[in-house]
Amino acid sequence: MHITLIEDDIDLGQAVADHLEAQGHAVEWLKTAAHARDALERVGEQRDSDMALLDLGLPDGDGMDLLAQVRRQTTPFPVLVLSARDQIRDRIHGLASGADDYLVKPFDLEELSARVDAVARRYALAPTPLLLLVGGGQVDLQAQLAQRDGVVLSLTAMEWGLLRCLAVHPGQTWSKEALTRRLYSQGESADSNTLEVLISRLRKKLGPDAISTTRQLGYRLERQPG
Repeated sequence: MHITLIEDDIDLGQAVADHLEAQGHAVEWLKTAAHARDALERVGEQRDSDMALLDLGLPDGDGMDLLAQVRRQTTPFPVLVLSARDQIRDRIHGLASGADDYLVKPFDLEELSARVDAVARRYALAPTPLLLLVGGGQVDLQAQLAQRDGVVLSLTAMEWGLLRCLAVHPGQTWSKEALTRRLYSQGESADSNTLEVLISRLRKKLGPDAISTTRQLGYRLERQPG
């Protein structure tokens, strides 16, 4: 899945992002309410995230306001609250306000994974395929590597970030704008030309048929049966 993590604690955010990415998820980590607001507004326009993990105590706003923003939208979207507010009344308030689950900090990362999976099942979200055959090779999201003809491919951080984004939902067409936002979210400078260069490099490494272009719509990773 593509998960939007909204968390300002650097150590916790990094631990959560690393843990979820090791399980094959693509994580967009946002640290402020302002950035999260922009991202959540896109939920109703184009689903480029499957779930949000929402901290309530953000430096520039209350996460409950963001939760209310999501629930005003017509597109169903799962939100799992992560909060140090541990009173029963806080949990009741969070769930009553529309959170799909409420996890109190500090929490075990394995429990977080179990909660994420449980919420995903309620929304019938497809599990992330950890190993895919694409083009002339394969992508292993858990090991975070790609191979072709049995040889491990050398990928840059930007190439891997783009490949992982495409691989989480193989067969889904992603617009150039959505993919470019993903590259920006990694703290890199990206534009449409950068994206086209990265797509070209991945095709050379994985095979020309690995990534398809749909004119005026975008790109998708072609998963082979097997």
